[in-house]
Amino acid sequence: MEDEEAEAVLKAVGRQIKMWREAAGLTQPEFGEAIGYGGEMVSSVERGRRSPKPDFLDKADEVLGAGGKISAMKKDLEEARYPKKVRDLAKLEDEAVEFGAYGSHNIHGLLQTPEYARALFTGRQPPYSEDEIDRQVSARIARQRVFERTPAPLLTFVQEEVTLRRPIGGRMVLRRQLEHLLEIGTLRHVRIQVMPTSCEDHAGMSGPIRLLKLRDGKTLGHSEAQLHSRVISDPREVQILEMRYGMIRAQALTPRESLAFIEKVLGEEET
Repeated sequence: MEDEEAEAVLKAVGRQIKMWREAAGLTQPEFGEAIGYGGEMVSSVERGRRSPKPDFLDKADEVLGAGGKISAMKKDLEEARYPKKVRDLAKLEDEAVEFGAYGSHNIHGLLQTPEYARALFTGRQPPYSEDEIDRQVSARIARQRVFERTPAPLLTFVQEEVTLRRPIGGRMVLRRQLEHLLEIGTLRHVRIQVMPTSCEDHAGMSGPIRLLKLRDGKTLGHSEAQLHSRVISDPREVQILEMRYGMIRAQALTPRESLAFIEKVLGEEET
């Protein structure tokens, strides 16, 4: 794990499992055999060095007679697995009453299907391990709970035309991604716009933009580059981002025109 918060969760879960195991009078090898895992794995989990899989927790709960108390820790562990920068961003998104994003290279993370997200992370260099790919995809998809919040925040997105055409993951993955955009675009609190490649006036040539307006009235920006991710809180810098994003939205196709454009691209992919 990459941070103290996640380590604390792992150690707390490990201590609980150890207490339940010892109360049941089982050694680590005996407990491991009962749940289908090796004693070394049990030792690593109890010391907070490895994160137990959901199956480990469910079997431990059953064998130790914990009545659901061990299984209930799955949610905390799943969130602890997510990269810290993703957890921090998700917390901001949960506080936002309005969220806006301009994407120039690929479909924005909140709009991605699991297959599209997996294809993106699979293509990263140097390559991720399969476990890291699973971790990153799960974290990205979990952030999409923002669409189900009540009251619903206003979510606006501007996507470059090229992001609708680049076949990340292959043609089938792209078609499903375009269909997903059409589904999400019909939600009353979501606005998706397309910036055509043919548009001459373009205020977004400096790269992606992300803005979050929080419940307390404060507006923050968020920037993610090759190896860095940071929150932008300086009011002067945020004001510049707001101005640019407003101009980008004005220059792009309207939401209605954009959904029609996405349908057109989807039709081209199906022929």
